[in-house]
Amino acid sequence: MEIIFASFEFESAAQAQGHTHIAGVDEVGRGPLAGPVTAAAVILNIANVPEGLADSKTLTAARREVLYEIILASAHCCIAHASVEEIDELNILRASHLAMERAVAGLPQAPCHILIDGHMIPTKLKGRATAIIQGDAKSLSIAAASIIAKVARDRIMVDLAQQYPGYGWETNAGYPTKMHQSALLNLGVTPAHRRSFKPVHNMLYQDKSVTL
Repeated sequence: MEIIFASFEFESAAQAQGHTHIAGVDEVGRGPLAGPVTAAAVILNIANVPEGLADSKTLTAARREVLYEIILASAHCCIAHASVEEIDELNILRASHLAMERAVAGLPQAPCHILIDGHMIPTKLKGRATAIIQGDAKSLSIAAASIIAKVARDRIMVDLAQQYPGYGWETNAGYPTKMHQSALLNLGVTPAHRRSFKPVHNMLYQDKSVTL
């Protein structure tokens, strides 16, 4: 398997086109049954890029926490969310795009160009963005955004786990692990659950069973 290392290649290409402030954008939380979807936008300081930036999924939780603080202290950042209610109303794809649009809009410095993880560009970012498949593993700016979004959302889920104990959100972040699905069956649906997601929808409106 080819090992990919994040670099400044895409940022340099944007700079060559005259763009000076380039933001990396990523989101986390499309798959969970509970909690918001969270996005981050990051404009790195080219003269002070933190060492060790990589796709957040490849880093330990402890390393993400360290880098989170370093990135916040050295770069322009914004964290934004789309709520459970917005996910249920819009669908998860549109809600994740809304969170990304909010993150870009909230940056203290407006970006000249935007690098987005994935293959789709949110509507309000079209015309000034580039979509990069596996961007969180290829672009340092997107990697930084992936770390910020992951840590921010994990912290939200730890807080929600204290409000709604028994689902294991402090460790599974709301993803449909066996423990989470078992708790959903035994404890029921909470206000933090996404009612448009099939296991939760089934609990509420169909046979109230969860496949384990």
